[in-house]
Amino acid sequence: MRLTALAFAAFLSLPVAVLAEVPSPQLGSIELAQPLPLPYDLQADAKSQVDAALARAKTSGKRVIVDLGGNWCGDCRVFAGILAVPEVKKFVEAHFEVVLVNVGRYDTNLDIPARWGIEKLAAAPTTLIVSPKGELLNRDDTVALRDARAMTPQAVVDWLAHWAEPVSKAKS
Repeated sequence: MRLTALAFAAFLSLPVAVLAEVPSPQLGSIELAQPLPLPYDLQADAKSQVDAALARAKTSGKRVIVDLGGNWCGDCRVFAGILAVPEVKKFVEAHFEVVLVNVGRYDTNLDIPARWGIEKLAAAPTTLIVSPKGELLNRDDTVALRDARAMTPQAVVDWLAHWAEPVSKAKS
């Protein structure tokens, strides 16, 4: 028995748009640059950065990745290292606006996840996928990358592709 995309979306309680088929780049065997990046700017004005990313998304039609983490977090650093891989970077730039938010040791910039009803972070990284209209799309999947160190880079990219909008749709 084959499920249509609509039936499958209803089954998973996901919006149909989430199930759009966006092929992820195929990475093959890659080595992440060492040392891994320290991606979070401790002095950044996170609220302004998130607001700017949301404003760009309204214009571009892209979704926003709000990556909540800390430089102390190995999984956050692995995720940042994967985002820096040229093929991944190109893919992400085509489909998303990205903002990295330092949450310290779960004691900084917590007003950012609170905007989407997340009062307490369960893990780092917590990755929010936000629509151009400002709606949190992955409410039940925000900590999917909490164990990025145990994931292959391809698995991380496939997760991102699952949340990407087709470029032609994003720009319309």
